[in-house]
Amino acid sequence: MLKIKPIPAFNDNYIWLLTNNKSEAWVVDPGDALPVIDHLNDEKLQLRGILITHHHMDHTGGVDQLKQIYDVQAYGADVARCTDNVLTEGETVDVLGSCFRTLSIPGHTLDHVGFYSEEEQVLFCGDTLFFAGCGRIFEGTPEQMYTSLMKLAALPDETRVYPTHEYTQANLKFAAAVEPDSPYVLKASREADRVRNSNLPTLPTTIGDEKCHNPFLRSHQPPVIAAATEQSGTLVVDPVKVFTAIRQWKNCF
Repeated sequence: MLKIKPIPAFNDNYIWLLTNNKSEAWVVDPGDALPVIDHLNDEKLQLRGILITHHHMDHTGGVDQLKQIYDVQAYGADVARCTDNVLTEGETVDVLGSCFRTLSIPGHTLDHVGFYSEEEQVLFCGDTLFFAGCGRIFEGTPEQMYTSLMKLAALPDETRVYPTHEYTQANLKFAAAVEPDSPYVLKASREADRVRNSNLPTLPTTIGDEKCHNPFLRSHQPPVIAAATEQSGTLVVDPVKVFTAIRQWKNCF
């Protein structure tokens, strides 16, 4: 089984580091090369490859430097400036002996992909799915983002989810506004506060947990429909329209 740990970067990014028992490593979305280099040196690890979920600079800014230093290749999203191997839906990449399948999950950006390993029960989802939240829709449409989220929600409940931002506490405050009576949101909020007070990451989460407390995966649930209707000022029932109303509300929250 792969070992996965976060390398903090910027204000709230996580660069995910994957290692095996042979002192080899891959990284996911290295927006900054320096903390990766420092960690590799400290742990005496050799970088073997890079996964990229999308083109935003806080996910790709360190790629070129890492490629030059370690002579490795980058795999994933269609980022012309730094991706050596562009992967599309269903294509796979071997990461330290584990097979990761590429999932096309546009919405946040049009090129956004995720990486899912059935054997490891692991998902790297970039900025599409967060703990109790989802990414802003910068390039895609609400329909695209909703479809992407439903694709991720269809993965096994035990799948461990590794987003790339520590947005959990803010997201849970919004989730509580959407579903103020949810025991799942209350429980998650208490645990997130406890963990962050110890300066620890709230991640990973799981698909099963997200389906309980993430409003963006719950557009079909009566409390979320009611919240979307109240925000819209008109009856909203269609799940995509419910999602759209909730996402617009979150933008201003």
